[in-house]
Amino acid sequence: MPSVDLNADLGEGFGVWELGDDDAMLAIVTSANLACGFHAGNPVRLARTCESAVQSGVQIGAQVGYFDLAGFGRRYIDVEPAELTADIIYQIGALEALAKAAGSAVGYVKPHGALYNTIVTDRAQARAVARAVRAVDPGLPVLGLAGSVFFEEAAELGLRTVAEAFADRAYEPDGQLVSRRRSGAVLHDPVQIAERVAMMVTTGAVTAVDGTTITVEVESVCVHGDSPGAVTIAAAVRDRLLADGIELTSFT
Repeated sequence: MPSVDLNADLGEGFGVWELGDDDAMLAIVTSANLACGFHAGNPVRLARTCESAVQSGVQIGAQVGYFDLAGFGRRYIDVEPAELTADIIYQIGALEALAKAAGSAVGYVKPHGALYNTIVTDRAQARAVARAVRAVDPGLPVLGLAGSVFFEEAAELGLRTVAEAFADRAYEPDGQLVSRRRSGAVLHDPVQIAERVAMMVTTGAVTAVDGTTITVEVESVCVHGDSPGAVTIAAAVRDRLLADGIELTSFT
């Protein structure tokens, strides 16, 4: 039976601000990308989310990003590589302690937001992130975009790379994500999204914003936990994949 991982960005509330329904999403997904405090998330919330992930049998991943709470990590920062490496090590280490206290461990690393998009093409920052992951644990897989320079740098350092596709994000003809600044960058129709994911998983293709069909590599599918209707979208994707005979299972 073919299988795929279903992941979501969780633990992104901060202080009095609630963002998304983590418990509902944990009942659907197989992997949880947990914010590590730099773009979102705080210790007590992340501790609770780690505990909930363990109870739900969901693998925990460190979602690392720029030090940008005000911008939710969605603003590019021209940070020096050595500083970025230290920042990533710090974030993984913080989440690893909370996951261990909950009876689990960090199973993989996924960059967030602007950092995720930057290291598709920025080799210096891509190398800095890859070096950080290897420094913490050479056995940690990294989740990202196939064909990115981040994957090239990670593979050169011996890290396992896991190709991710996005359920609710539009694609450019070159396979990159459409900027959130553009209209139509984020999709909202659960039925349309579920159909699109089924196409990606079963055929390895998706329709780009210009109407062309492009190739996508899919080992894990991301549904953004902070999107409006995220739970409904995630459930629709899960149900469609199961109906198509595709098993949902974590990649580790």
